[in-house]
Amino acid sequence: MLKLFEVAGFKNFGHKFSLNFSDVRDYKFNEHCIKDGLLKNCIIYGKNSSGKTNFGLAIFDIVAHLTGNHVSTGLYDNYLNSDNSANIAYFQYVFQFGSDIVDYSYEKSSNKTLISEKLLLNGLLILKVRYSSSRIIESDISGLSKLAPTLDLSFYTGGSMLRLVLSNAMLGATHPLYKMLMFVSKMLWFRGLRQLVFIGHTTDIVDYYKFMLDDKSVLAEFQELLISAGINSNLTVEKDPHSGQRNLYSHTGSKESGKIPFIPTASSGTKALYTLFYWHKTALDTSLLFIDEFDAYYHFELAETIVKLLGKRPNTQVLLTSHNTNLLTNRIMRPDCYFILTPEKLTSFANATNRELREGHNLEKLYASGEFYE
Repeated sequence: MLKLFEVAGFKNFGHKFSLNFSDVRDYKFNEHCIKDGLLKNCIIYGKNSSGKTNFGLAIFDIVAHLTGNHVSTGLYDNYLNSDNSANIAYFQYVFQFGSDIVDYSYEKSSNKTLISEKLLLNGLLILKVRYSSSRIIESDISGLSKLAPTLDLSFYTGGSMLRLVLSNAMLGATHPLYKMLMFVSKMLWFRGLRQLVFIGHTTDIVDYYKFMLDDKSVLAEFQELLISAGINSNLTVEKDPHSGQRNLYSHTGSKESGKIPFIPTASSGTKALYTLFYWHKTALDTSLLFIDEFDAYYHFELAETIVKLLGKRPNTQVLLTSHNTNLLTNRIMRPDCYFILTPEKLTSFANATNRELREGHNLEKLYASGEFYE
C-alpha cells in the first residue's frame, strides 16, 4: 500500500504538499477504513480550484513514468507550477509491503523529461541517478549488483533507470520492488463526469458499453444500483434492428415504443453512475482508486451508498474528492480519513483543529462553521 506521497512544483503546488497514510489515530470506530496501519478510505474536500483534481493527477504521475498503461490526453498539460523558478516538479512515493519499505522519488522538468530519480529499499540505496538531455550524467547504482547482476546498461537509451531495471531484472513475486511495480500498474484514476477519461490499470478500454451484455447477474446488479438511485427503468439486452448488434435498452413503459437506447439517452448523473459501475466491476484488483468528483449529480443518499460500496473493496486504497458535506459523518468514516485541501496544505480533519474529535461530534457542522480552516 501507499504509505506516503509528496509533491512540489507540479501544477498549483508551488511548495511541498503531503498525504501521510500512516497518520492513523486510535479511533475505535469505522476500523474498516484502516488496513495494515495505513489509511485505506479517504475523502478530500476543498474549495473550487483548490487543487483536488491536480493532487490526484500528481499521485498518478508515476503511472506513465513506470508503466505503459493508459493516460488520457491533455491531463498533464501545463505541467509545472507557474511560480516554479527551478522549473522542476518533485514526487516522492513511499510504499509499505508487510515489513518492507520502498522509497522512490524523482524530479521532472516536464511531463516526459526526467531530471533525477532515487530508490531506497528498507533504507538502503539501490540507485541514484541524474540526467541531462536523456543521458546519465551522474549515478550511484552500486545497490543494483544483487538486484540485477546481469543488467547490461549498454541497452539504456533514455528514460527511467528504474523502469529499465524493473523490466529486465528477474524479480520474484514476493520481492518488494515487484510488488511496487504491480501496485503502480493497478492504480486507477477517473472522473465521475467524463466517460473514458482515465489513468492507469489497463492499456485501453475494451467494450465499455457492452461489458455486461453477456452476464445477466452483472446486469441485474447494475439494475439494483439504478433503483437505489431512484431510476426505475427496466433494462434489457436486445438486438439493434438496424445494425444487428446487441445493445442495452431502457423500458419506460409496457409498449415497444417505450424502449430507448440506454447510454445515449441517459442523464449525466446516470452516465457517471454507469462509469463508476463499469470500473467497479472490471477493475476488481485495483491497488489505489482515485475518483475525481465522484458524486457529481448524485443524490446524497446514493453518494453515501457508493462510499460504503467502495469501502468494502478489501485490497484497494480509495481516495475520493467531493463537495458533499452530507458525507462528513463519523457514521460513514472517521476524522483521520477526511481531508481538507487549502492553498497552504492538505491535512486531515483530525489534524486541522485543536479540538479532540470524538465519535459523537458533528463533523459537517464543524466544517461549515470553519473549524477546520483554523
